[in-house]
Amino acid sequence: MGTPFRSRLKALGLPHTFWLLWIGTFINRLGGFVVPFLTLYLTSQRGLSIGQAALVVSLFGAGSFSAALVGGELADRLGRRPVMLISFLIAPVNMILLGLARPLTVIGPLTLLQGFFTDLYRPAVNAMVADLVPAEGRPRAYGYIYWAINLGFAFAPAIAGLMARWNYFLLFLGDALTTFVFGMIVLWGVRETRPSRAKEGARTGEEGRLARLGREPLMLVFAALALGFGIIYMQGNVTLPVDMRLHGLGPDAYGLAIAVNGALIVLLGIPASHILTRWPRFASLALSGLLLGIGYGLTAFAASLAVFALTIAVWTLGEIAGATVAPSVVADLSPVDLRGLYQGIYGGAVGLSFFLGPILGGWIFQQFGPRTLWGACFALGCLLALGYLAMSGPAQRRLAKRARAA
Repeated sequence: MGTPFRSRLKALGLPHTFWLLWIGTFINRLGGFVVPFLTLYLTSQRGLSIGQAALVVSLFGAGSFSAALVGGELADRLGRRPVMLISFLIAPVNMILLGLARPLTVIGPLTLLQGFFTDLYRPAVNAMVADLVPAEGRPRAYGYIYWAINLGFAFAPAIAGLMARWNYFLLFLGDALTTFVFGMIVLWGVRETRPSRAKEGARTGEEGRLARLGREPLMLVFAALALGFGIIYMQGNVTLPVDMRLHGLGPDAYGLAIAVNGALIVLLGIPASHILTRWPRFASLALSGLLLGIGYGLTAFAASLAVFALTIAVWTLGEIAGATVAPSVVADLSPVDLRGLYQGIYGGAVGLSFFLGPILGGWIFQQFGPRTLWGACFALGCLLALGYLAMSGPAQRRLAKRARAA
């Protein structure tokens, strides 16, 4: 990077290594071509039934869920950089093999492995941000990462659609290439950041690490709240389009409405990360849970495209606040030598919600109707807000005790 550009980045108060991670994240997400089109690819190009394709996609989710836990533990034991390199150098090879595979018996295992290696790096990146950025600046740093993810994803489907018209294999090749580029950025530009205290703690036996986690249950409580948050959030991808269809609004209307989500994240993500740096962590999360619940709760009264779009705008504000602050709280709660594990537990809870959310939401929607589902989302959002507020006191006492011990 040129000197003037580096100076402008330095003025933002975040280190050079962070910006390398930010650039790599954006490039990687800009090339996130395969997952959004995986079901369509499997049914149209490989001749799988919808049921078979759904099973294969669920295998990707299973791999992603396990990657969060394994990746977090490895980030503490091996270091942040080795885990990232494992992910970024193996995932592209597996992606190309997946694009070439034809039998279901080969596609299934490769998809499971793809989900695993694609997301293995995430806890390591979050732990590295915690290593690099002081506590007061972490909401802004994680907010920037979240913004990069969504900015890249805003363009990826459109690019992928054009590529798929020409040749579906280009999706796999492009996805693999952008992941590999992130790997090269890490290989040549990113140094290991794992603190020396973390290296010493990683030598502790597994029973010792788990025992420490059991003595500090706040992280498990926080993970449970993240699971509830994710279950509500997933309704925007699963049951919301079904409800809109019942009101005579088809896929094109859903596409327009859900575009509000991406637009607001791109427009408000950076300003929100600056504002939330100055707000109390758990108050911000309580507000995020409340906005999420209100937004989905209002869906019970929506019947037109404009009103559906308004409800999406409300819960998107909650999503922005939650995604910006939650990783910062995880970094605050985690001892230095457990940063990777804690981020992995948080990521695992979010991944599990992506599996449970469609199942629970679909069952309530079918058995009791959409109004009951949206009312349940509102109630759960209120409970989340209360849960975050209840965590504030114990978390502050725990952090003060840790500061005194240090």
